[in-house]
Amino acid sequence: MIAALLPGIIAGCSSNNNENAGQTNSAQTTNTESTQGATDDKLVDLEVWWANTGYKGIEKDSPLYKQYADLLGVGVTSPYVEWNGGTDYLNTLNMKIAAGEMPNVFLPWNGNETDLAKNGAIADLTELLPEYAPNLWKLIPEDVWNVVKANDPTGEGKIYWIPGIKGYERTTGMIRKDWLDTLGLQIPKTQDEYINVLKAFKEQDPNGNGIADEVPTGGRQNARWMDHLFNMYGVAMVEGYPDWDIYNGELTYSAVSPNMKDALAFIAKLYKEQLMDQETFLNDKAAWDGKVDGNIVGSYFQWAESSYLHLGLIEQSSGVKADFSVLPVLEAPGYEGQGFITTKQVGNPEWVVSAQQDDEHLKASLKFLDGIADQSKWMDIYWGAEGMHYSVADGKKTKLPDDKSTQQNRLTPYDQFGNIEFKEQLLTESASESDKWQFEQSIRNMKDLQQYVKIIAGDGLPSTVYTDYPDIKNYTLWYEYATKIIIGTYSIDKFDEFVDKWNSSGGAEVTKRAREWYAKLGK
Repeated sequence: MIAALLPGIIAGCSSNNNENAGQTNSAQTTNTESTQGATDDKLVDLEVWWANTGYKGIEKDSPLYKQYADLLGVGVTSPYVEWNGGTDYLNTLNMKIAAGEMPNVFLPWNGNETDLAKNGAIADLTELLPEYAPNLWKLIPEDVWNVVKANDPTGEGKIYWIPGIKGYERTTGMIRKDWLDTLGLQIPKTQDEYINVLKAFKEQDPNGNGIADEVPTGGRQNARWMDHLFNMYGVAMVEGYPDWDIYNGELTYSAVSPNMKDALAFIAKLYKEQLMDQETFLNDKAAWDGKVDGNIVGSYFQWAESSYLHLGLIEQSSGVKADFSVLPVLEAPGYEGQGFITTKQVGNPEWVVSAQQDDEHLKASLKFLDGIADQSKWMDIYWGAEGMHYSVADGKKTKLPDDKSTQQNRLTPYDQFGNIEFKEQLLTESASESDKWQFEQSIRNMKDLQQYVKIIAGDGLPSTVYTDYPDIKNYTLWYEYATKIIIGTYSIDKFDEFVDKWNSSGGAEVTKRAREWYAKLGK
């Protein structure tokens, strides 16, 4: 709908009812010098939209508005927009755009930045960022900007959106080191050693409750959150989603690689021998987390920096001070030295700027982006507003309990552009004396996993390669075959049938597009 409406509504789009929207193009080209610094003399209000999972919006002169005004030098207002996994957000955003009420700065979603850029609805930031948002320009690596330019839907190599970046990898396989100590075992380094450990977890009651309730390892529906079982085979996988890397010398979807076939055969063996949770493909997030928090899971895949959350819940439920340590990328037969934890440096588009606003608000929008990219401000942004998000006693800040009915929705640039040093600082400052040990484990694991990380070749691949092939984009065929092969409904021989179906149902065309994109990067 929005793609069809955009050409006719762009001229009327104007955030904040600005009358000078038609001056946008000149503001971006010939008039930049004369307007520089226009936002320094007075506070300019912006309407900014980003993900909100139930917190209150930000109104003018509210506590968070005042904090951001002091910190960023612009007034930030943000209405409450239902998120619902991004579906409701996107529908509401599209209606606002169609009504000529595009926010000044906002989070694009589900690839809508492509049509917005093609239709001139969002600003070309290529020349503006170095001059008016130098913090942001320097924060994002040059090779990431090059990917953004390669993904320009107009084909002109321009920058129309601000990507998130991942300065470090968050996910890893983990293993209960305290269980290994109880059983007199070492952290496994090879696949065979890992199998022996899983058998010991299943049979020797490492949690000490006298019940054979241990789950050696497992994951969630659709073969998700079990990447540690794929990593050893060099399979590019992001939180259970197959991705793109170099196989046999060419950019290839990992799900159809020989590596994947061997990985699925191994995982099916674990499942058959009941060394893997038999409810894996029934587990939603709550069910799987509940098993981890219930002190019965020996090895799992998760965000290392968030392990303190599970440690606290395990202690509450069982009184045990657990030790989740990083599971090395195991050496699998025939794949020695080929395994890795997948990471992608180029994140999803996080911010776009309306092209339909006057020069004053355009410059204020860039000032906003520059402010949230200033790392010296991240800790203040994290804490939020005093009395709402935190309290102060004896000069020490304490985070208040999460309360979506009273707390306004905070910005999170440290998640969008963060680095491991800031995350360590954040975890350290969040700890109390009683839970310090939990945060120390998170910091240790967060650092340990980086030695196993590899940036895959498909980093930054645009979603447009999947145009006209939604089932390929949504992993539909992959989920069906991976699930049935692992639980034994299909033999591993069915993998070749999957590859043929995937290619004939659009995979061959998607692969062609992906390789053409990769060639443009000149790697």
